[in-house]
Amino acid sequence: MTAPLHLIPHPVTPCPAVTGIHVRVNRTADGGVDLAYVLSGAPALLRLPPPRPPGPADELWRHTCCEAFIGIPGQPAYREFNFSPSGQWAVYAFTDTRQRDGAFVPAAAAAALALRLLPDRLELDAHIPAELLSSGVPLQLGLSVVVEDRGGSLAYWALVHPADRPDFHLREGHTFALTDRPS
Repeated sequence: MTAPLHLIPHPVTPCPAVTGIHVRVNRTADGGVDLAYVLSGAPALLRLPPPRPPGPADELWRHTCCEAFIGIPGQPAYREFNFSPSGQWAVYAFTDTRQRDGAFVPAAAAAALALRLLPDRLELDAHIPAELLSSGVPLQLGLSVVVEDRGGSLAYWALVHPADRPDFHLREGHTFALTDRPS
């Protein structure tokens, strides 16, 4: 696993209930990726989606949701992964910034999630199977979290915010490089 990668809030979307977010990343021996998100602060002040049966679902980003944008350096195509505290997940393919790949059909492989809700933090672990990623090449990641407070306001956290408004799809925000060798 990597040392913790610290996300920062976008300045136009504060959330006092969260004092920090960090993510640890690991490329697994089979080419998958493990992500360990930790949201520190007061989880009781967040609006979390209710538990649902594990599986794919759309529009998870409208509520508290951990995300990963994964591409290959120098190539415009990328995948977006959403992981909800509800237990649901989503994967989307893009040919370029916000250009959905209409031919993309996700592999039968499924993301695996684990959630721990503690008084001072929320921990969400996600495993992206190798079948949903490119193998044998370095990957470029953009890591982000959407946080919804009890009042319904959304805050956007990421490694980098390259624009005046939150936009996780901008490749300038995909700044973390991950090799194909597990740590």
